[in-house]
Amino acid sequence: MKKTFIPATLVITAASLLVAGTVVNKAAAGSDDRDHSSRFEFQPGTLVLSRSVYTGDAATVKIGETLPPGCVAGNVTVPLIAGGSASVAVACAVATADGTYPTVFNNDGADGSFGVTSSIFLDNVTTDGERIGTLTIPSNQIVTSFSSKSELALNRSDDGKSITFMGYRGGTGFVTAPNQLDVSNSNTPGVVDPTNPVVSQYYRAVAEVNANGQLQVTEGNAYSGNNGRAVFKANSTYYATGNDNNGGLSSSQLTGSQIGINLVTSTGAELLFPGQTAPVPPNINKIGDFEVTQVGYTKKDKAGKDNNFRGLTIFNNTMYVTKGSGGNGINTVYQVGHAGVLPSGTTAELAALPITILPGFPTSLASGVDQNGNPAPVAFPFGIWFADANTLYVCDEGDGTLVTPTVNGNVADAATLATAGVQKWSLGSSGTWHMDYVLQNGLNIGVPYSVPNYPAALNPATDGCRNITGKVHRDGRVDIYAVTSTVSTSGDQGADPNKLVKVTDLLKATTLPAAQGNNNRDGSLGRFITIREAKSGEVLRGVTFAPRDRGEDDDR
Repeated sequence: MKKTFIPATLVITAASLLVAGTVVNKAAAGSDDRDHSSRFEFQPGTLVLSRSVYTGDAATVKIGETLPPGCVAGNVTVPLIAGGSASVAVACAVATADGTYPTVFNNDGADGSFGVTSSIFLDNVTTDGERIGTLTIPSNQIVTSFSSKSELALNRSDDGKSITFMGYRGGTGFVTAPNQLDVSNSNTPGVVDPTNPVVSQYYRAVAEVNANGQLQVTEGNAYSGNNGRAVFKANSTYYATGNDNNGGLSSSQLTGSQIGINLVTSTGAELLFPGQTAPVPPNINKIGDFEVTQVGYTKKDKAGKDNNFRGLTIFNNTMYVTKGSGGNGINTVYQVGHAGVLPSGTTAELAALPITILPGFPTSLASGVDQNGNPAPVAFPFGIWFADANTLYVCDEGDGTLVTPTVNGNVADAATLATAGVQKWSLGSSGTWHMDYVLQNGLNIGVPYSVPNYPAALNPATDGCRNITGKVHRDGRVDIYAVTSTVSTSGDQGADPNKLVKVTDLLKATTLPAAQGNNNRDGSLGRFITIREAKSGEVLRGVTFAPRDRGEDDDR
C-alpha cells in the first residue's frame, strides 16, 4: 500500500476546484442557497453522505468499439502448480451504446465488466437531510465506478476522528480520472490474472478523511478483478470487505495455479495497514475463510466465492460482515474472528481465524436451496448497524427482480415485499438471533417514482436498502438512516438515482411500532421519510456520522 496525504489546500481537477477543503464548483457538487464557509470542516453530530456524478458524454463510449478496452480475444495458457498448463478462453465484447447517460449502461448486456469511473463527493448534511457543505475528493487521487452499487460505503473510525471508503487508483501507466472504462473489474498491479478480459491495472485503494477534510490514500492489491466495498479503521488498522476474480479460471484451476491461489487469498475480509508500501508480489492479508461445508453442505462452492462480502461493521471490538449477492455461498451475516478481539497477526495467523454465521441468521444457499436440497428463501443483507449488544439492524437490498407487467402498479416481487427494508434482529438469552420485524412503511417498495430530467420509461422504484447507520437517544428512540436500492428497466440498476431515508424505531420494541399511540404522536415512528434524493446522473452510496476532532457525543 502507498500512502498519500492531500492537505486542505488548492487542488484543481478536471471536474472540480477544491480550495482549503471547500467546493466552489457547485454545478458538479450540487447547489443550494446556503452560504458555505471558506474552509471545510465536518460539523459535529451531522451525517456524511457519499455520492457520485456521471460526467461522461456520447464520446466516452463509441458504438462498435471493443470492450473491455484493450481486450484481446483468444486462449491464454496458465501454468499449473502440479505441472503442465491449462488453456483458458478470453472473450471480448462490442459496445452497443454510446456514452450518453443513462443508456450508456445498456453496455452491461454485452460487456459484463462494464462501468465508467466518476468523481467522489462527500456531502455533510444535517440529520434532516439539509446540505451543510460538500467535500470533493480529488479525482486524480481516487475515483469510484459510477454504476457499482456496492461501492463507497462509509464508516467512522473507532476513535471517531476519521471516515473511510474504498475506490480505485491507477497503477503505473494507468490514469486515475473520471470516464475510464471497466476499471471496477480490472486487475490489481500485484495480482494480475491473464484470463481477465479487462487488461488495466488499478489498486483498490483506501481513502481516509479527517474532520477537517484532509485526505490520505493507501494503495492495496486486494480484490483484483472486482471491487472493494467497505473499510473500517480500528486499532490503527484498516479492515475491509470485497470480492475479486473476473477471469475464466475453473474451480480446479483456481486451486491448482498460483494465479488462482493469489485470487482466492485476495477476496473476502482483508487487513491493510495505513501507509504501508504497495506489496508486489501480492502479500495479501486475508482474514479467515468461510466454506459452505461448515454448515452441513457436502459439496464445496467455487473457491473464494463463499467470501463475496459487502457490508461491514465493527462493534465491541468484533468484526462483522455480510454477503448478499452472487449465486455462490450463503447470503447472511457473519462474525470474522473471535468475539471481542479484532483480527491481527501474521498472514498465516490471519488466514487461520474463523468466519462463522451468527446463530439464527439464514444458512440456505444463495442459489435457493437448504442443506437437504429443498427450496429455501434467499436473503439479500447489505449494511448492518448495532444499536446495542442485543439489537442489530440489517438493510436487506431486495432481490432486484422487476415484475412486468406490474401488479397493481408495483414492480417488486413477493420475496422483496416480504423482507426487504430495515430488518430488526434481537439476541435471545440462548445466544440465538431472531428477526423481530421489518421496517418498510414509507419506503414504497416497488412503486416507481419520477426523477427530473430522467427518462420516464426508466423510472426507478425502491427495492430495499444498502448502507445504514443510526443513533440511539436517551429516551430509547432509535434514528436509522439508510441509502435505498432500486429496481428498474435500466441497463444497470446501480446507475439509478436513489434516496437517503430516515426512520425512527423504539429500541426495546419486539413488535412493529403501532401507527398510532402515545409513542407516535407525530406519526413518524416506524415510517420512513425521504431526506435526500439523487438527481439524474447522480447516485447515493454510503452514510455515517461525521468525524470529529474533539470529544462531542453524537451517539446518544
